[in-house]
Amino acid sequence: MIRVVVADDQQAVREGLVALLGLLDDITVVASAGNGREAVETLVTHPADVVLMDLRMPELDGVAATRLIRRDHPGTAVVVLTTYADDTSIADALRAGARGYLTKDAGRTEIAAALRSAAAGQAIFTAAVSDRLVAALDGRPASRAKAELPDGLTAREAEVLGLIARGLTNAEIAGELFIGEATVKTHINNAFAKIGARHRAEAVRYALAHHL
Repeated sequence: MIRVVVADDQQAVREGLVALLGLLDDITVVASAGNGREAVETLVTHPADVVLMDLRMPELDGVAATRLIRRDHPGTAVVVLTTYADDTSIADALRAGARGYLTKDAGRTEIAAALRSAAAGQAIFTAAVSDRLVAALDGRPASRAKAELPDGLTAREAEVLGLIARGLTNAEIAGELFIGEATVKTHINNAFAKIGARHRAEAVRYALAHHL
């Protein structure tokens, strides 16, 4: 079982998340907290694998709480779940040690996958956050990064090609992107048509050549 602490200052959101996660067989919510300070203190009596952390909270915000958790409870990962997806919020959370960053429009499947990934030592971000991170690394605005994709590829098609280049199967790509295998196949077919690839090996060469 993956032990989780939910931290959010809005009671309705907090209780909703606890109820939502309670439906999952492999995740158990050991405690909830109404602010960052409570989240940190709760871990002393309720050790957890992951804290699902809001950013904007009273007394101690999510970034400061994440920093303290990573210092005092290094075995506990933090996944941010927030309304905010601006560059500053993302950067501050990641610098503090957050292992995942989701926005509050994420569904149960996406949240559950993020918690599982964090517990396994992996990082996970929503597509919107990933776009901003890639754009920041490129030193370009996110909208410009998308506009400059080669051969008319959409951001999702380019993402799928990149995952193909990493050796992922269609099923693994579907799990990575939280979409169905049929949708993955559609993206692959569209992408292959645009780049003129006849098989996955050609798609891999294309993805590597275009740094996807």
